[in-house]
Order: sequence, then structure tokens, then C-alpha cells
Amino acid sequence: MDRNSMVRMKRKLNVTELSGEKVMVDFQTGKYFMIKGIGNDIWDMLGDEKIKVSEIIRRILEDYEVDEATCEEQVLEFLDHLQGLGILEVGAN
Repeated sequence: MDRNSMVRMKRKLNVTELSGEKVMVDFQTGKYFMIKGIGNDIWDMLGDEKIKVSEIIRRILEDYEVDEATCEEQVLEFLDHLQGLGILEVGAN
């Protein structure tokens, strides 16, 4: 995956908001996890429609004071993790 990849949610999870954190339960696997901070923002950008990774990076750069290289690295790491969990679908542009 790179900044030119298109991503979207592969399947829906049960998501609950608690004190600024998202708690997610994957009933297919029985696993649960929490995200907070910028992860919440990235999660909110993902949906049934494809979005380009570079668009996610652009939006994060607009909202947070972070250099582009660090932003790209962290966004890709987060998305790779979601892909590894089988939650995210990645395709070419």
C-alpha cells in the first residue's frame, strides 16, 4: 500500500464511542480493539466508498501540526494494521 492506493472498509464493525475513543468489536473474529486521537479521524474517513490514501494524508495535514513524512508513515502504518485485521480493502487507483 502507498499514498496512491484506494482504500475502503471491507466489513462493518460494531463501534461505540467512549470518552473520545472508539471501541470496536469484530463479531466474526471475536476480537475487539480501541483507537483514539488521529486514528479516530482516519476511521471516520473510511466507509463503503473508496478514498485515496493521499486524501487521508492531506486531511490530517490540514487538521494537525505534523510534518508530511511523519504523517504519511503513521497513516500507512495504521491502514496496514487495519488491512492485516481483514477490515480494510486496498486497491489500485
